[in-house]
Amino acid sequence: MRQEDYNDFTRQGNELMDQLRGKGRYILPIILLVVLSVSSTFQIGPEEIGVITRFGKYTKSVESGLNFKIPFIESVYKVPVERQQKLEFGFRTAEAGVQSYYEDRSQTTADESLMLTGDLNLADVEWVIQYRISDAYKFLFKVRNPEATLRDLTEAAMREIVGDRTVNEVLTIGRSEISSQLKITTQALCDEYQLGIKVEQVVLQDVNPPEPVKKAFNAVNEAQQQKETLINQAKSEYNKVIPRAKGEAEETIQKAEGYATERINKALGEARRFTDLYNEYVKAPEVTKQRIYLETMQEVMPKLGNKIITDEQGQNVLPLLQMSLDKHATTPKK
Repeated sequence: MRQEDYNDFTRQGNELMDQLRGKGRYILPIILLVVLSVSSTFQIGPEEIGVITRFGKYTKSVESGLNFKIPFIESVYKVPVERQQKLEFGFRTAEAGVQSYYEDRSQTTADESLMLTGDLNLADVEWVIQYRISDAYKFLFKVRNPEATLRDLTEAAMREIVGDRTVNEVLTIGRSEISSQLKITTQALCDEYQLGIKVEQVVLQDVNPPEPVKKAFNAVNEAQQQKETLINQAKSEYNKVIPRAKGEAEETIQKAEGYATERINKALGEARRFTDLYNEYVKAPEVTKQRIYLETMQEVMPKLGNKIITDEQGQNVLPLLQMSLDKHATTPKK
């Protein structure tokens, strides 16, 4: 650097320092004003609510937007009251997305999901509880570490509910009932402890037998399913055979009843006919006898073969017989 440039740079620096010395009395107030402005304003997000305390004591709550507080005296806590939050039991999500990734199971997650059922069996229950902060004041000041308290309350409630049911109920038909009961019980405990939390949903994820007995449990389930299958097949065969047998029995009964009705009606008709005939006989016995005789002969005669008619003394029988024999002898054979 040349000497002239160095001298010029030094001169400019000295002039700037002289100007700053003249305005030094204004810099400190400006800096103080800026610090006070920054420390007295704060921004609350759209899904948050601000809780202001003065020397640690609750003062008021403010809504979303730009707000003010007394610097160095008041403090603000931002509480996400509109955000849905969740707690996971038996597993932890490492990365959520279209394809979520989960952390490897630790001793903590294994212990909180292992449950004793009412029939003294073990079940590995994984579930998620979704909640919102309904009261920011209670959430911050009524209970120390409310999220940890909520986790403990939910786990205790789940152990109580699972302990009142058999392992088959927990693994199969009782899942929806357990979820509903857990939501009700957890919400009641949150209200009792004034956590300021509203439980919105409880979702049971995986419910499985413990790993050491999983194979044996699956074998039992397969045997039960086979049993149900055989029972259903037997019921199907029963439903095929029994209705058919009942139908055949009903058909036989109806035929018998029809035959009985027919016989009764026929017997009644014959009895009525005999009565009518008897009444006619009483009125004219000889005429009736003659008529009955003729009717009987008319019915019987067509059924007879060769007929021989003689008088009372039996005269002229042989010629008639001879004619009959000659007729049969002259008939050509076919």
